[in-house]
Amino acid sequence: MSQPQVAPYGAWRSPITADLIASSSVRLGQVQVDGGDVYWTEGRPAEGGRVVVVRTRGGAASDVTPPGFSARTRVHEYGGGSFLPHRGVVYFANDADQRLYRQDPGAEPLPITPPLPMRYADMAADERRGRLVLVCESHADQAREPENFLAAVPADGGHPTPLHQGRSFYAAPRLSPDGARLAWLAWDHPHMPWDAAELWLADVTPDGLLSGARMVAGGEGDSACMPQWSPDGTLTFVAERTGWWNLYRLRDGKVEPICPMEAELGEPMWSFGGSTYAFDGPGRIVCAFSRDGHDHLATIDAATGALTPIAVAFSEVSYLRAQGGAAVFLGGAPDRPTAVVRLELAGGALAELRRGSEAAVDPGYISLPEPVEFPTTGGRTAYGFFYPPRNRDYAAPEGERPPLLVMSHGGPTGDTSVARRLDIQFWASRGIAVLDVNYGGSTGYGRAYRERLDGQWGVVDVDDCCNGARWLAEQGRVDGERMAITGRSAGGYTTLSALAFRDVFKAGASYYGIGDLAAMVKDTHKFESRYLDRLVGPYPERADLYAERSALQHVGALECPVIFFQGLEDKVVPPNQAEMMVAALRAKGQPVAYLAFEGEQHGFRRAETIRRAIEAELYFYSRVFGFELGDAVEPVTIENL
Repeated sequence: MSQPQVAPYGAWRSPITADLIASSSVRLGQVQVDGGDVYWTEGRPAEGGRVVVVRTRGGAASDVTPPGFSARTRVHEYGGGSFLPHRGVVYFANDADQRLYRQDPGAEPLPITPPLPMRYADMAADERRGRLVLVCESHADQAREPENFLAAVPADGGHPTPLHQGRSFYAAPRLSPDGARLAWLAWDHPHMPWDAAELWLADVTPDGLLSGARMVAGGEGDSACMPQWSPDGTLTFVAERTGWWNLYRLRDGKVEPICPMEAELGEPMWSFGGSTYAFDGPGRIVCAFSRDGHDHLATIDAATGALTPIAVAFSEVSYLRAQGGAAVFLGGAPDRPTAVVRLELAGGALAELRRGSEAAVDPGYISLPEPVEFPTTGGRTAYGFFYPPRNRDYAAPEGERPPLLVMSHGGPTGDTSVARRLDIQFWASRGIAVLDVNYGGSTGYGRAYRERLDGQWGVVDVDDCCNGARWLAEQGRVDGERMAITGRSAGGYTTLSALAFRDVFKAGASYYGIGDLAAMVKDTHKFESRYLDRLVGPYPERADLYAERSALQHVGALECPVIFFQGLEDKVVPPNQAEMMVAALRAKGQPVAYLAFEGEQHGFRRAETIRRAIEAELYFYSRVFGFELGDAVEPVTIENL
């Protein structure tokens, strides 16, 4: 093997290109099982971001959703829970018109809901009554915020019949095996579901309506999620009674823990349809729990609560289902692409039904994440994953330290992913180190860690990102004079705040980030319209805090170049957020670049957008930090630089 070529960090050539990231990957999600078949969704950048339901039968995978359809719902804007397979029939919400469709085997999809300003998600089959029970979101009254409610839709078509109304939000309607009881989640403004989601239970009357609705768990400080029924008809769910999302059941009218642990079996319900556990018969539960930023797979004896770990190579597990003695899930790890996985619980035989990327990348270009803990403000500890530069073909000049790119995840209630991410490897394989931060407020470390951000958004998250970068520089692992920060959505807000209120980073990239909190409160969608009450304070009562923590109000203190990326159809963070920041920086004469994309919403889905954005960000850093690019990329106009 030849000796590595000596070249400065940032100038290394890499086979992990923007085109590889955009064209060779699909966004896997929403695993479901129906009989002996496994279904999942694929978001395909190469098809304009179309979401396709895929089925595997007898080892062969095939598309269910035909061209011209995209299985995506926009309930809560973030969607999820967009399809349901039941006895070979697939029901799905179509992105273009948001109507519900029924697709029988071998047939074209047929709409089963009328053309109304209505959205549907999170379906459950009520076979006994020939209908679907689901979450509806009505946009009929444009002068008011949308109305959310539980409803039933005939399986062969018809208008939705309301079953329960009056709450701000609903999720997870789940019917008991005999169809006699319905459980669901509900919560109200100003709460988010991870703050105070309540678990409700009602009897289903002979005419299909609900009676005797009663709250059985959850609420403020004890958010419930992921209700399921065991095969013998016991209501099971995840709640936070000990400060950790653990598994519980309702037995004889009382809530009892199943397997207490200091680990997270829940996750923030940004979208519908998530699952971290499943029943493999009445006596065994398969579960995935998070501890120290990694997921772990195990079985739980339903009678004794005994936990038995399952050794797997996956450090990230989601959409967990059970099927005939097997666990089916999305599995990811730092050294392999995320895949739809089927794992035999007896013997451990494993099959990858579909990989999110078929691109073969030599391990010599893959940087494995190092878990890091670093000191932060107030004598606390924060967490993250550090990716040092790695490229088998290159070595840096002696004594040179690499530039650092700090990544701030979205949400902000969320966490980083330790599955293989080619977007991170894109940087590390070019000689740019990456720190992916799980700042205070992140999930996976218990409720107390998540609540660090209460009233402190724009402070705690910013401090943790800055302190993580400083700590790496002090350790001699990165060049403290060449550090940048990037983030998407809420991570874009943290990025802009770090640039305006701290003097740590020399550049930043905001992907559909928030520059003005007050404007965000007025313009955003219903689901998040009161989110900042908890993260910042009630508005307008604490308008002073909103101004104090908005980068737009402090552009005079922002002294470094910034690049902005924005989808022009974004309803979550509207384009005016980026446009106001860009205009203010232009007026100041500050170096700034702005790329706006027609047809893109919150989160880029099209291959051409993904490719253009990552190349533009690389070009931007090369100009700011003055390193030569090893690869040819399309330039971007940077004003005032």
